[in-house]
Amino acid sequence: MTLNIVLMIMIATLLIPLYTSLKGDDIWQTMLAFSSVSTKTAVIILLVSVLRDDWMIGVVGVIILSVGNSGFMLIAHLLKRLSDS
Repeated sequence: MTLNIVLMIMIATLLIPLYTSLKGDDIWQTMLAFSSVSTKTAVIILLVSVLRDDWMIGVVGVIILSVGNSGFMLIAHLLKRLSDS
């Protein structure tokens, strides 16, 4: 029961970066918000895997945590190189 409440609180905190990214026009703030969302989503996936006692879902959460933000890092590097030239 308490893990369900924690899950609801985590979903509510997931919406905060999305709201802040919609307010601003800065691309870096938007990328930071999406990176935060992907990390929070991976943690939520891990919590759901504990609730369901399913280790395959947990493996997906770990893969998202370990590899998920590498695409954002590549995009940030490309944007930085484009703005420098």
